[in-house]
Amino acid sequence: MKAFLVGLLFLLAVGVFMGIGVFLYPLIIVLGVFLRVFVGFALVLGGIWLLGKFILYVWEKVKKEREG
Repeated sequence: MKAFLVGLLFLLAVGVFMGIGVFLYPLIIVLGVFLRVFVGFALVLGGIWLLGKFILYVWEKVKKEREG
C-alpha cells in the first residue's frame, strides 16, 4: 500500500509540473524573444562603440603623422 501511495504521489507531482510547464510556455516564448531583441540591441550598441573607438584611433594616428 505504501508503494502505491508513493507512486500515486509521484504521478500527481509530475502532472502538476506538466501543468505548470504548459501554463508557463507562452511566458518562456516571450522571454526568449525579449532576450533575442536585447542581445541584438547590445551587439548593435557594441558595434557602434567599437566603430567610434576605431575612428578615434585612426584620427589620432593621422593627426600625429601630419604633425611630425
